[in-house]
Amino acid sequence: MTLLELSVEYQAHAQALEGRVTQLQKRLAQTRDTNQRIQLEDRIRMLSAMLREARELAVLTERYYDRGYRRNAKYTL
Repeated sequence: MTLLELSVEYQAHAQALEGRVTQLQKRLAQTRDTNQRIQLEDRIRMLSAMLREARELAVLTERYYDRGYRRNAKYTL
């Protein structure tokens, strides 16, 4: 698998995560129970971090070999 192909996989993963975050945000808006709200907020926070990382890795793997591309320092040694 090439980095470009991996990039497509990360993009698909990011779309799936984004859809799930949207679903949970809708449920959160309709929920009155405090315990459920806390659980939903925690889950949204975790999925949002995963979403951000998937997007960053999609860009990194897509543009890894482009000249002049300044890589995210978070993912370099």
